[in-house]
Amino acid sequence: MRDALAEAQGSVQPMIAHLDTLRWAFVALALAGIAVTIYARLDDWKRGRR
Repeated sequence: MRDALAEAQGSVQPMIAHLDTLRWAFVALALAGIAVTIYARLDDWKRGRR
């Protein structure tokens, strides 16, 4: 059991440095999606579609 945990920890350790970058990339993509949605809604409203 301990050998398996040590092996898993050893394989996960190099990826930890990338987790922070991936988290910020995900947050940026989510904010960009929200901004595009708001822009589309405002554009529809200006054109009188909704």
